[in-house]
Amino acid sequence: MSDSDFLLTGEREGVTWRTRRTRETTTLRRMVRETRLSVDNLIYPMFVVEGEGVRQEISSMPGQYQLSVDNLVKDCADLVALHIPAVILFGIPDQKDDTATGAYHEHGVIQEAVRALKAAYPDLCVITDVCLCEYMDHGHCGIVEDGKILNDPTLELLDRTAVSHVEAGADMVAPSDMMDGRVGSIRRALDQAGYHQAPVMAYSAKFASCFYGPFRVAAESAPSFGDRNSYQMDPANGREALREVDIDMEEGADIVMVKPALAYLDLIARVRDRVNVPVGAYNVSGEYAMTVAASRNGWLDPERAFMEVLIAIRRAGADMVLTYFAKDAARRLAGDLKTPLSWM
Repeated sequence: MSDSDFLLTGEREGVTWRTRRTRETTTLRRMVRETRLSVDNLIYPMFVVEGEGVRQEISSMPGQYQLSVDNLVKDCADLVALHIPAVILFGIPDQKDDTATGAYHEHGVIQEAVRALKAAYPDLCVITDVCLCEYMDHGHCGIVEDGKILNDPTLELLDRTAVSHVEAGADMVAPSDMMDGRVGSIRRALDQAGYHQAPVMAYSAKFASCFYGPFRVAAESAPSFGDRNSYQMDPANGREALREVDIDMEEGADIVMVKPALAYLDLIARVRDRVNVPVGAYNVSGEYAMTVAASRNGWLDPERAFMEVLIAIRRAGADMVLTYFAKDAARRLAGDLKTPLSWM
């Protein structure tokens, strides 16, 4: 008998508690597993550009691409085959201006992408990011006047953008701008346009995070001056995040989201305990990039690293995980251990 056989984790009334008993075999571990990851939990973010035949790998996000609409449709065939239920689209227009015209144009890059995807894959849930930064020539998420981001005038443009996305066929809109009142404003605009059934997934607790760096390369949306600290949240503030969630719920959000995920697992858990609607979490570009970089350098086991990240986000309480690992996770969950990881 080994020394470890004598180690006790606790005793009560003569009963020896050995928590390792239920870890002894693979089958037992499966039976008592508390948190499960399913393909149904996954949402895959994708970047759409204008033109044809474009498939440009994003330098800051290995394995992820800027895609023209034709290649977006082709790539989504894999997602459908893997039973990934949803994508969220980010658009990069050729032309930008100071009123984000491309965000709500009838034939904007996102509007065309939505039409093409819904025609090809009617059952794929197409979610659109509603923000203006990719379309503004200054890279901020709202109208700028005298160096300040104006809240209320921006709402009208966000309303027009959300309605144009749903008119094109989007199943859900996801406002990420962090302007005050935008959830209620978008909800009213959708209802007035007759789109009562279109859900709103609010980026409710979105922090001014360094982990967005690779995304700003991908979406070509870095601000040309200043920063986004006046409208995105201070990473130090947890109670304020809960207040933001409460406000979005009052304004009609159908789903609330925490972004980023890994550095904010505590807030995902607190939000999950607070609300009775689905909770999303965005496993953002910087979290993706650092996992990929460490794996490529041999510092992490790539097969385990990304799955552990996703399990942690689920364990914290997220019902939906927006993640660039979605395709690889879906393959592993389906038992496919042979297809190489897309980023290795």
